[in-house]
Amino acid sequence: MQAIRRVNTKPEVRLRSALHRCGYRFRKDLSIYTSARRVRPDIVFTARKVAVFVDGCFWHCCPEHGRQPAVNSQYWSPKLQRNVDRDRLANAALIHDGWSVVRIWEHESVSDAVAKVIAALGGERRAS
Repeated sequence: MQAIRRVNTKPEVRLRSALHRCGYRFRKDLSIYTSARRVRPDIVFTARKVAVFVDGCFWHCCPEHGRQPAVNSQYWSPKLQRNVDRDRLANAALIHDGWSVVRIWEHESVSDAVAKVIAALGGERRAS
């Protein structure tokens, strides 16, 4: 479990690089203290109150690629369910405090992910 990265995963770095090339500036892995809980999105646009999460298919139970492990399922099933529950609580806390939340799966293409983020930011594409 020590080898599992929490920040700077490959899908996250690819998305950040693409957003930066499009001219967007953001904070990464910033703690947001909402009225209900502390939340740490992967990418944060503070001025526009947009929080972006890049979720791994296994760890966050992707409907397309997520699977239940066959070995040691008594350990993994509750652990993965807690991740999903924590994601829902984080979304609710951010939305309650006026934030927009964008959740991107690791299997999504970078261009689709960038389009989702740009739409949440108001739809304007910046010049490179």
